[in-house]
Formats: sequence, structure tokens, C-alpha cells
Amino acid sequence: MQTKNDKSIRIYNILMPIWLLVFFPSYLWLILIPANYLIDRIVLRWSLGDMPDKGVFCRKNTWKICLAGFLSDFVGAIVLYLIAMILAGWGGDGTSFIEKAGDAIMLDPFKNISAVLLVAAAIALSAGCIYKLDKSILKKAGLDMEQARNSAIKLAVITAPYVYLIPSKLFY
Repeated sequence: MQTKNDKSIRIYNILMPIWLLVFFPSYLWLILIPANYLIDRIVLRWSLGDMPDKGVFCRKNTWKICLAGFLSDFVGAIVLYLIAMILAGWGGDGTSFIEKAGDAIMLDPFKNISAVLLVAAAIALSAGCIYKLDKSILKKAGLDMEQARNSAIKLAVITAPYVYLIPSKLFY
């Protein structure tokens, strides 16, 4: 029985998507940063084909590619997070299709077709950022425009943040 002075209390679930944990400083970074660097180095080396001295080129430029990748992933994650917060806070009782899309983005994108499309758009945004930044880095490093473009495309496609699609419910 509620009295006149009782206030309604609403409790929200605060589970975070697994992809958002990447941006909080933790011991996870001790694994994540070297693994990301290694993947970027392997893809860059492969993308250069039979270029002479590609080992030296990779050693000088992989850290820039890695930083550009982290920045690009961060851009996609921020956009995705903002979209999810806007959709989840649309108002109402949490049962509308729009609100369910916001929840699905955060916990399991495969529960809602809109969520899958929005997450795919965020991945594409990050991949586009990776492409633009890597192409610029590689061109400044001395590659001709065609080689820089080809390497940047391979880096963008292979290193895009597909982790955004992993349902958080697998870990909670």
C-alpha cells in the first residue's frame, strides 16, 4: 500500500555492452594493446605485397596504424553508445520497438533488426575512419596513392570493430 508521501523508485539495469569495456582502463589493456598491434602489423605486412624493406616500413608505421585504429573504434563506439542512450530513453514503458532497439544495441543486437543495422552502421563508420586515417598515414610514410589506398582498404575491412556485434549476454 502506497501512502501519499511514498515516492516511486525506478531501478535500471546497468549491464554494459562488452565492447564498451574496452575503453575503461583495466588489465584488459595489457592484452588488448599488444594483440591489436600484432594484428595491425600482420595485416599491414600482408597488404604491402612484395615491397622491398617492408619489415622496416612496418616497424616504423604500425604504431601509427594501431593508434588510428583505436581512435576509429572509439568514434564508432561513442556514436553507437549515444544512439543506444537516445533510443533507450525515448520515453514510455520500455516496450516500444524503438526502446527495444536501444536495449538490443547494448545487450544483444541480434534481438532486433534495427539494432543489427545500427551496429553494422557503427562498424562501417569505424571502418571508414580506419580507411581515411590509415590512407593518410601510409601516404605520408612514402607509399604511392594506389598502394596506400589498397593497404588502407585491407586494414579497414580486416580490423573493423566486429566486436560490437558480440552479445553481452554471453558474458553476464
